[in-house]
Amino acid sequence: MAQFWKPGAEKPQLLDDEEGGVLFVFSSAFSSSSSGYGYASIEKQRQRLPVYKYRTAILYLVETHATTIIVGETGSGKTTQIPQYLKEAGWADGGLVIACTQPRRLAVQAVASRVAEEMGVKLGEEVGYTIRFEDVTDTDKTRIKFLTDGVLLREMMDDPLLTKYSVIMIDEAHERSISTDILLGLLKKIQKRRPELRLIIASATIEAKAMSAFFQTRRRRAVESVEPPLSMEPAILSVEGRGFNVQIHYVEEPVSDYVQAAISTVQLIHDKEPYGDILVFLTGQDDIDAAVKLINEEARNGGKNSSGLFALPLYSGLSRAEQELIFSPTPRGKRKVVVSTNIAETSLTLEGIVYVVDSGFSKQRFYNPITDIENLIVAPISKASARQRAGRAGRVRPGKCYRLYTEEYFLNEMSAEGIPEIQRSNLVSCVIQLKALGIDNILGFDWLASPSPEAMIRALEVLYSLGVLDDDAKLTSPVGFQVAEIPLDPMISKMILASNQLSCSEEVLTIAAVLSIQSIWFIERGIQKEMDEAKLRFAAAEGDHVTFLNVYKGFLRSGKSSKWCYKNYINYHSMKTVVEIREQLRRIAQRLGIVLKSCDRDMQAVRKAVTAGFFANACRIEPYSHNGMYKTVRTSQEVYIHPSSVLFRVNPKWVVYQSIVSTDRQYMRNVISIDPSSLTEVAPHFYRQQGPIF
Repeated sequence: MAQFWKPGAEKPQLLDDEEGGVLFVFSSAFSSSSSGYGYASIEKQRQRLPVYKYRTAILYLVETHATTIIVGETGSGKTTQIPQYLKEAGWADGGLVIACTQPRRLAVQAVASRVAEEMGVKLGEEVGYTIRFEDVTDTDKTRIKFLTDGVLLREMMDDPLLTKYSVIMIDEAHERSISTDILLGLLKKIQKRRPELRLIIASATIEAKAMSAFFQTRRRRAVESVEPPLSMEPAILSVEGRGFNVQIHYVEEPVSDYVQAAISTVQLIHDKEPYGDILVFLTGQDDIDAAVKLINEEARNGGKNSSGLFALPLYSGLSRAEQELIFSPTPRGKRKVVVSTNIAETSLTLEGIVYVVDSGFSKQRFYNPITDIENLIVAPISKASARQRAGRAGRVRPGKCYRLYTEEYFLNEMSAEGIPEIQRSNLVSCVIQLKALGIDNILGFDWLASPSPEAMIRALEVLYSLGVLDDDAKLTSPVGFQVAEIPLDPMISKMILASNQLSCSEEVLTIAAVLSIQSIWFIERGIQKEMDEAKLRFAAAEGDHVTFLNVYKGFLRSGKSSKWCYKNYINYHSMKTVVEIREQLRRIAQRLGIVLKSCDRDMQAVRKAVTAGFFANACRIEPYSHNGMYKTVRTSQEVYIHPSSVLFRVNPKWVVYQSIVSTDRQYMRNVISIDPSSLTEVAPHFYRQQGPIF
């Protein structure tokens, strides 16, 4: 077996650039980055990955630098290999753990499975993973742990210095999720207290110099007590090893319907190009499901160009079985089309992809703190994302990328980098996490990119109104600390706490579990009438929250049957997730001293509990409105009930909603009718009774 760099051993050959403590390692470019299953032993596959040439250098840098920044293309093997190199070199000895964070749950599961397979161990023992509401680790055995950055943030609430970890690798840092940005700021603080903690910041297209500047410290250049002396200056390592050449094709004229254009391009590739799988980038689940259905129908109906073609979806809500289909080898004589969100840009490596179809769009959240509305907008991607997408085509052999936008647009109009999530998001959850970690001066926190002051003020206002923060902007006791401990949106957490006094905690835990996932309904184009009829079987006059209770009861009565779900247009995978989340919330509620009680059929108590959490989202219908227009009480925004709600067209006088989605109108999702007097009852500090309003 090849030699590893062992801590304390002789220094490997490196090119040392003293300026700024940056170290580079040069190596000849690697021609292929394939790690296909079944062609060689796993050890041979590992040695074929581009990162393998840098193993000794990586281990040396981790040994001698507190922070190492590794820039490596997707598919270089950095995510799966570096944690294994660290373990083999002794970083997990003495009961310590090596952590590797990912921004996405799906990537955490996929990477952990792959590493467990490569190491020949059972997933959940030596190699494990933790995502929100799912912990597949063993406290005594797990030495390499994959987790979302959000989960690592929550671990800090119990162990602020993360003492069980020897090395923490922040992967896909260029995605700049809120959790990644907060985590980087906190880890920088932790290093001051724990200089022996090693950080690896890994990314595909990161601004390495900017990240290095962020981790620069004004302290001495080295910690002498460590052998060899530990430099606090960050090291930068660039892992070369592009795959094969990728030809880029652009459209001559802008396309009007990118979904249809993507499907036509898939047909064109299948008709004209040699075998090789296709990866299509679309924006979200609706577009993806529609495209997959159309491609598969065409293939089934024996379309002249479609034989041998089969399409699979890829987005974050997939079940494990559906994930495994995506990663399994394509049968001989077939061509697989993976239709994905931007999750396949970096987080996951798909073998066998030779052709990429890039729509040029992705779904992104944009929050307006003035109107307090968070929109999920289909927005153009950045040049950095476009390059990432194209790079997926050159992994196993020379590939082609078909961009559904013009070359002129790419060169002259597309932005170079995306906007960090922290600058376009609602910061309520972010503020409460920092407060729970004892960081009271949030504006003085060391941000990689500063959030907007308006969003920060709005978050503080919301948390103050919920009774989570006091007049000094500190967490209240016990409510503030309890809300911080529940891993949900603070409004949902407050609803759970209110259910304790209203003796309806069993019902509210079910509602909270449903509200914390995307949707329990099966969504498919072209069968709206059947879906609406199915929904009516469960519809409750009070609104969506009570309807969710009816669905949950029906699911339990059916013995958690997938057939029952199929018959009622309910997503079976989502319902299984609801059951699991509810069980976890039950355990958290018991730990917080919440008495588990059912209110039986007293839906007034449930409505009051929902209002206690979501009172800030109250709306009343506009008098004489013929089109169901409501106005929010707080900001007088014009809003409408979403067509998917059971209250669509019912239009009660007063409602509260969970969230607003913006398309052609501002639509309220997950709506419940309320008695306006309950607003002054549950939130007297927020609403005054003012004569004619109520």
